[in-house]
Amino acid sequence: MVAVAILAAGRGTRMKSRLPKVLHSLGGRSLLERVLGCANGVQPSRILVIVGYGSDAIKESLANVANVEFVEQREQLGTGHAVQQLMPHLQGFSDDLLILNGDVPLLRAETLDTLLQVHRSNQNAATILTAQLPDAKGYGRVFCDGQNLVTQIIEDRDCTPAQRQNRRVNAGIYCFRWSALAQVLPKLQSNNDQQEYYLTDVVSYLDPVMAVDVADYQEILGINDRKQLAVAYDILQTRVKDSWMTAGVTIVDPDSVTIDDTVQLEADVVIEPQTHLRGQTLIRAGSRIGPGSLIENSEVGESTTVMFSVVSDSVIKPHTRVGPYAHLRGHVQVGEGCRIGNFVELKNSTLGDRTNVAHLSYLGDATLGERVNVGAGTITANYDGVQKHRTEIGDRTKTGSNSVLVAPVTIGTDVTIAAGSTITEDVPDNSLVIARARQVVKRGWRLKQ
Repeated sequence: MVAVAILAAGRGTRMKSRLPKVLHSLGGRSLLERVLGCANGVQPSRILVIVGYGSDAIKESLANVANVEFVEQREQLGTGHAVQQLMPHLQGFSDDLLILNGDVPLLRAETLDTLLQVHRSNQNAATILTAQLPDAKGYGRVFCDGQNLVTQIIEDRDCTPAQRQNRRVNAGIYCFRWSALAQVLPKLQSNNDQQEYYLTDVVSYLDPVMAVDVADYQEILGINDRKQLAVAYDILQTRVKDSWMTAGVTIVDPDSVTIDDTVQLEADVVIEPQTHLRGQTLIRAGSRIGPGSLIENSEVGESTTVMFSVVSDSVIKPHTRVGPYAHLRGHVQVGEGCRIGNFVELKNSTLGDRTNVAHLSYLGDATLGERVNVGAGTITANYDGVQKHRTEIGDRTKTGSNSVLVAPVTIGTDVTIAAGSTITEDVPDNSLVIARARQVVKRGWRLKQ
């Protein structure tokens, strides 16, 4: 068995934010949520999150995450002090403990699995994840012998100029035999430049301690400020887009596109420039998204086009065209073979198969049948100032241009609504309805000066 402890007590002052650093978002998920996702990849028996600054906000953010225990670090006196807070919570535990940092969000579960395997196969007291950085400034240096056994770890601020030439750095990711670590944690002292208890000092008490270099050093990059957050996002995006292009997705201009790693794409999808895919979005095979579209928490069916449009929390069935400049929101359901055109907004509405809303319309809280044709400028007046009401439109009905349907109202099947009508009463099937003032012309009339 393995337990996981995540250090998440720091404020992160360089973020210049009242929000705890680990709650800042990276690609749709907080830094802490990403670390938790990585930790779950090794199937831990327990996950303990060490909190301090903003602990209430952190606990609230993870309220729906199962099997997470919180450990309070009331004073932030260093990494060693943080791990000391685990001792009452891990009494009787004798297996391995993985220690992760809540601000290192790019770590892969495969890397943790490798760390665990090396730790167990060599029966180490401790195994440390390390990396060879091109620029090691700010990172603690790890010194090893020829068998990768650690001889010393020195924080960057405490290194001599000669020691800073070593590019092997401490990633802050550890695997300990807890029974050994628990015996030496009380021996830590704070006689250093920061007067903090460094977890790295336990190396001098444990044997053997081994270093494992990560293959991709970018995995261990931490987040301390907004610039590093942007760098991490760029790395994450490169990973995601490279993976999808390898899987058969065309991304026309990757530099202008962003895709959350929660998004799912099928083969032969084409992503045009300036397109952004967010949250729990699924794009089915053969669809073309963009240019200039935002799709969030939505499903787009096969062979569908969404161009210069915004779609959120909605489902679009196959062979449908959306846009340009359409907005679908609030649980819209669009049937197969539909046309949602220029400057159309749909909200909390359902459209049957082969229904067209071609231009300049707003449909809110409406249910439309199959083969309905909505004329330009049709509006459902769904709000009476107090509550919303629904509009029902039957199959094969046609609304004329500039029609207003005042909800609640039901329009039957095979109805034709004359242009410019304001409909306030239900309309039966197979009807023509005209609801507009008679045109009056007064010849010879002029405005008095």
